[in-house]
Amino acid sequence: MQRNKYLPLMLCLILFLSCIFLPLQPAAAGTVQVGEANVNVREGPGLSYNVLKKVNKGDTFSFIKQEGDWYQIDIGSGKKAWIASWLVTKKETVAPADGSIKGNVTANSVRVRTGPGTSHSVLGALNKGDTVEILKSEANWYQVNSSFGKGWISKDYLQTKKETTTGGNIGTITATSLNVRSTPSTQGQSLGSLKKGEQITVLSHHNGWIEITFKNQQAWISSEYVKLESDTGTSVPPAKSNSNLSGITGSVTAASLNVRDSGSLNGKVIGSVSKGERVKILEEVNGWVKIELNSGKNGWIAGWYIEKSIPSQAPSSNSSPKNSSLTIDHNGTNIRSAPDLRAKVVARANAGDKFSIVNIHKDWYEVKLANGKSGYVAGWIVTVSNGVPQIKKIGTSSDIKNQKIMIDPGHGGRDNGATGAKGSLEKNLTLKTAQLLANKLKAQGAKVFMTRSNDQYLALSSRVSMAHYQNVDAFISLHYDSIDNYTVKGMTSYYYHSHQKGLASSIHNAVIKQTKLNDRGVRQGDYHVIRENKQLAVLLELGYISNPTEELMVNTSQYQEQVTNAIVQGVVTYFK
Repeated sequence: MQRNKYLPLMLCLILFLSCIFLPLQPAAAGTVQVGEANVNVREGPGLSYNVLKKVNKGDTFSFIKQEGDWYQIDIGSGKKAWIASWLVTKKETVAPADGSIKGNVTANSVRVRTGPGTSHSVLGALNKGDTVEILKSEANWYQVNSSFGKGWISKDYLQTKKETTTGGNIGTITATSLNVRSTPSTQGQSLGSLKKGEQITVLSHHNGWIEITFKNQQAWISSEYVKLESDTGTSVPPAKSNSNLSGITGSVTAASLNVRDSGSLNGKVIGSVSKGERVKILEEVNGWVKIELNSGKNGWIAGWYIEKSIPSQAPSSNSSPKNSSLTIDHNGTNIRSAPDLRAKVVARANAGDKFSIVNIHKDWYEVKLANGKSGYVAGWIVTVSNGVPQIKKIGTSSDIKNQKIMIDPGHGGRDNGATGAKGSLEKNLTLKTAQLLANKLKAQGAKVFMTRSNDQYLALSSRVSMAHYQNVDAFISLHYDSIDNYTVKGMTSYYYHSHQKGLASSIHNAVIKQTKLNDRGVRQGDYHVIRENKQLAVLLELGYISNPTEELMVNTSQYQEQVTNAIVQGVVTYFK
């Protein structure tokens, strides 16, 4: 009983000491800003955790720590939550020092990682010519400060240079009013604007954006509206203008498109045009097209929302469509009920199919179908026989021009993937196919990214993060299959989300037709790179290397040519 009177005193002492020696919570390092509307904030670092709340574009939270592709943040009142890193912009303030070291990226799609080694997850990717600030060095890696925060880059892909205290090039604003943004994107938060004639100091370049200091903070402006001066004081040549567009018209592809008084998003809106509306093109500058409106006034619209074509040509006395025919150039070509892209599709044709030409309607050919009825096919996707004019589509050489496509060669590094009956490694085959495919897609005008371009390991989550970071239009994961039963052979294509099935089917059908592989079908597959991918994504198993005969075949240059040609055709058909 005598000891009990000291018990309260001892408990108080224990509580006091525990408060002193409890480990301190690490302070938040920077902030994250939400880049999209209605973003889920979850209980843990993964899509399987419960949603705590939704946050909106522009909301900013204190950053606590990172785990894989997820950031832990402080959502207020002492509560912590997790948000996907690809939906936010992480900002860290790094005090620049006089004479600090800058580095220029020397290759495209160079991965920036969370730590100094390929085992660390990928934060994003930089392209050739991007400039970063080097913070420190460790082994063969540099820690850098890039547009999406601190990260690590291999020294093999960074050329260093000493930055003088006088800063970079001087630029002069050429637009009437130029938005200043928080990130190098039109989705970045507007921080204010600069007026025509104002001068800025260029800190770095990134994918068509210039980094500047604005109101004592890091900011970005479009390089399109900045006239730079070189070290010799001469100006960079102005953007090219194409004014030789006499007689060329275009069809609007956007549902509703603003017409502005100048070729810029900063131009005043003076009207609008609708999808399918044809306009007369007067001039083209920096991707903007000057058009003539029905009212007789002139205005500017974004050129990436218009399909240009030459004016229709009436057949001359010696160019009658009688006894003339056309040949379809592409598989899956639509034949419509009227000469209009909005008209109902009444039939589909494949490459090589021939039709008799009945008449010419602007830039469409009227053809005779097997049922005796007429249909209409766009003149720029067919080849005609002698006697009628060949209608050409101007402005794009391919239906995938400027489409951003990411190729994912499966496995790599310590992950060999499947091993063939005669020793072929899946990781080598996928890279071989990917490199050939990349070249062919580039030749079609696509913007191509590779998740890996050499034999290195890359986590599945990192592959998906790269697709999100680049905001690609299509993600194609390449694989070769294997099974204990060596008699099994053929190709299988996978999708996870229903909206991915169309691309998977288009590629699958093209490959089966060209390679004559055993058709194992288009199936739903629970694979990470397509399940967790927000972008249009498919996974292709291009043959069984556990089958000795098929292993030999897929290693041949003939097969590699066939399969990559077919994948390109499938992609083109889908985007058409």
